Amino acid sequence: MLNRRAFLRLMTTLIVAGGGIAIYGSLVEPLFRLRVTRYAFTPPTWPKDLRLRLAIVADLHACDPWMTAERVTEIVDLINSQGADCALLVGDYVATHKFQRQEPASAWSRALARLDAPLGVHAVLGNHDWWADEASMRRGEGLPDVGKAMQDAGLAVYQNDAVRLVKDGKAFWIVGLGDQIAFVPVRGWRHPRYGIDDLNGALTKVADDAPVILLAHEPDIFPSVPARVSLTLSGHTHGGQLNFFGWRPNVPSHYGARYAYGHKIENDRHLVVSAGLGCSIAPVRIGCPPEIVVIDLGVA
Repeated sequence: MLNRRAFLRLMTTLIVAGGGIAIYGSLVEPLFRLRVTRYAFTPPTWPKDLRLRLAIVADLHACDPWMTAERVTEIVDLINSQGADCALLVGDYVATHKFQRQEPASAWSRALARLDAPLGVHAVLGNHDWWADEASMRRGEGLPDVGKAMQDAGLAVYQNDAVRLVKDGKAFWIVGLGDQIAFVPVRGWRHPRYGIDDLNGALTKVADDAPVILLAHEPDIFPSVPARVSLTLSGHTHGGQLNFFGWRPNVPSHYGARYAYGHKIENDRHLVVSAGLGCSIAPVRIGCPPEIVVIDLGVA
């Protein structure tokens, strides 16, 4: 049995440890552990002589104080130093949790517009980009305010659309999927559709047999992605945001931890899920440092 002194010592230790974890999770990891995560591979449907470097930005969740326009500018500078051919933005640029002050979309979108890649910057929207705009959810079409602000800054935003690009005389396609959970119930109302995604419609815009890279904010679409698509890129999960030695207590996916993070291969189809940069629900990250993803395709 613990005596009073031992009990107080134990409680003090627990309080100090809990405080240290809270400080690490809310300040150290989200703000000071940004990393560049690299992959190099060649999917079966990707030409081995087409070398392409991609820089992927996911889940920015711009807000003050955790993800200000100034910090976005610093992240953009780091991305620009990677020598990517394309910069690909896979959604959730705004934060809707309560522990923040909104960062003006005009500010962070101008920062993103400084991305410098010879084959351009290509973006899709995420669920929070829709959820922050109730009027757009009710309308059920077009782009929410976030997408319009990005377009005003000169960024290309895709919603079930495709663009054909060429590098070294070899073509490939970027296909941007509309968000899969864009419409959530608003008080007293439910939209007849759950998402604005149209995978088949987007892929019909691919007009030749050149390889395809699919941008899809949520990775849950991956089981439905045909082998025609060389690579699917997603975010949304934040790697679970809390990762205790591989145990992720909350992954926002119908598939649990199956697509929580990293490079996944199923039936020769490739998916990369980024842990993203910002925070959702609460400004805490433990075991899931914020990251920029750099992928080299056409590499042995």
